[in-house]
Amino acid sequence: MTVYNVPSISEIENEMLANISDDYIKEVGTFTRDMTKSFAIESYRLEKKLEEYYKKLDIYNLSGDELTKFVKQRKGVIRKEANKAKGILTVEGNGTIVVGNIFETENGIRYISTEQVTINGTGTVKVEAVIAGINGNVGANSITFIPVTIQGISKVTNKSQFIDGYDEETDDSLRERYLIEIQKPATSGNMYHYMQWGREVVGVGDVRVFPLWQGNNTVQMVIIDDNKVVANEELINRVQEYVDPKGNNNETWGTGAGQAPIGAYCTVSTATAKAINIDSTLILKDGYNLEGLKPLIELEIKEYLKNIAFKRDTVSYAILSSWILNVEGVQEWTSFTINGLQENVSVAVKEVAVLGSVTLNVA
Repeated sequence: MTVYNVPSISEIENEMLANISDDYIKEVGTFTRDMTKSFAIESYRLEKKLEEYYKKLDIYNLSGDELTKFVKQRKGVIRKEANKAKGILTVEGNGTIVVGNIFETENGIRYISTEQVTINGTGTVKVEAVIAGINGNVGANSITFIPVTIQGISKVTNKSQFIDGYDEETDDSLRERYLIEIQKPATSGNMYHYMQWGREVVGVGDVRVFPLWQGNNTVQMVIIDDNKVVANEELINRVQEYVDPKGNNNETWGTGAGQAPIGAYCTVSTATAKAINIDSTLILKDGYNLEGLKPLIELEIKEYLKNIAFKRDTVSYAILSSWILNVEGVQEWTSFTINGLQENVSVAVKEVAVLGSVTLNVA
């Protein structure tokens, strides 16, 4: 897109003065000069506003609500809302849990019951996070508090981790889905249609489509989640139900009961994790230690792997080894290996690179 050139106040004023006959006095302090100066100031403000509107014609200059409105109006692409983490709590005591009872973690992440259950000794209850987003995803045995007393209930915990909490779709993800709509039109159940359907489901970060993977009329969709890692079973099932539900004993599979056309048997699965194990010896800046830097280095590596997921077929040794230098406190590394090697690591078409172990030493 071409740049919108905004003339300065002086440029506007000089152009106006040049268009006024020399029969008029145009020196500073005259009526003519005062009039052109005032008009130039107001014209400049208008030009700046026009520049702002002109920039909004470029989708890369839009964010938040403006981006949401733009892509919805033009292509019907809707920003995916945040999703609440869900799971099952094990409860001890003798009493009744009703819908809306509150449970929480040690650091105050709250969950509410979504069903009424009578507990006699030990039982279970389904709950969901109060606030949607990834913060609701917690490990096993994290939800152990009952902030508001429930008569007869004495103990609670989650024996399994809580999953399926996803943040609202980012601007970058929404923009990418819109551009796919524009540049790779989805029609009549083509490959791009399956990509579109998969990425419409809350929690899906990307999709790869494999036509005829088990013969005629078969399609495989391999997905990763919003965090660009292996998708959980619940997310896989949600995509399957949306695109091509199998029903009981596969009675609706391939029948067009979902988004996929009649006769197309679509199987949804997730990528296989390709563990990326890092071993490095570092030179640290004064005042820093490995204990404090390791979590930051892990975050940096995860961010790199997230950026390349389903977009690159290698984990670059050169790029990844330089990314850890972005962490404040790391001065240099003297050795760096990925999976024991000083070379790129290949990632297969149905794999996604995920962080494995990180072993750090100080030089």
